[in-house]
Amino acid sequence: MMQTVAAALACAREVGVPRLDAQLLMARVLGRDRAWLIAHGEDPLTAEEQASFEATLDRRAAGEPLAYLTGERDFRGLALRVDGRVLVPRPETEGLVDWALERLDAITDIAHPDVVDLGTGSGAIALAIAVTCPHASVIATDASPDALDVAAANALRLGVPLRLCRGSWWSALDGSARFHLAVSNPPYIAGDDAHLAALGHEPRMALTPGTDGLSALFEIIEGAGAHLLDGAWLLVEHGHDQAQDVRGRLSARGFVEVETRRDLAGIERCSGGRWRGR
Repeated sequence: MMQTVAAALACAREVGVPRLDAQLLMARVLGRDRAWLIAHGEDPLTAEEQASFEATLDRRAAGEPLAYLTGERDFRGLALRVDGRVLVPRPETEGLVDWALERLDAITDIAHPDVVDLGTGSGAIALAIAVTCPHASVIATDASPDALDVAAANALRLGVPLRLCRGSWWSALDGSARFHLAVSNPPYIAGDDAHLAALGHEPRMALTPGTDGLSALFEIIEGAGAHLLDGAWLLVEHGHDQAQDVRGRLSARGFVEVETRRDLAGIERCSGGRWRGR
């Protein structure tokens, strides 16, 4: 039976999909915006439109991220294309970018500071830094060729020059590469964390390194000295209960001015320090 726009949106509540999500999905199917949907609630859907909407509705009800279904996610004002090849950028990661930009603003004696984003995924962090600080030279790495394809496509759409390197953390880089700033949002969820079940649609390698969740963070910290200039900063995102361990490893490795930043929910989310190698 043919449905109107309003009737189809009402059905979304019956399968547990929030109204805003349903509107965004409908807007995607129809190629319209939410304002149009409100003004044209009594317009009938074609059979094809109804089938397409119901299919995406089922996928959302099954837990697939909204960003995968719409194909887009906003991150610090950037419309990034995302799909199942990359992690959906989270709002809390914007705090890591804010901190990185603070550190770049403090560099006044270098015309083009060198920045690396380790494990870039969709390119969210690297692109946000490059757009806001266009005088910086930004490199992004990832072990996944699929993720690098997504990041490259986002850089192309945004018109942002971004050098991409494939490999695991520092190993993706030339041995002589040195940076004024390094940032990373690595996988940090423990392998036995119950929350992983609800994140099954996202690439597991971008969510957890297994074990206690600290191995990728520690690998990045341990390898940093070979690629950071004296006085450079390393900033990493981590789990809610990992700040103390990360600070301890940073200090033990030779970083100074080690600190942790909280996200908008008050959770210890990012830690970092300035490199004074031993």
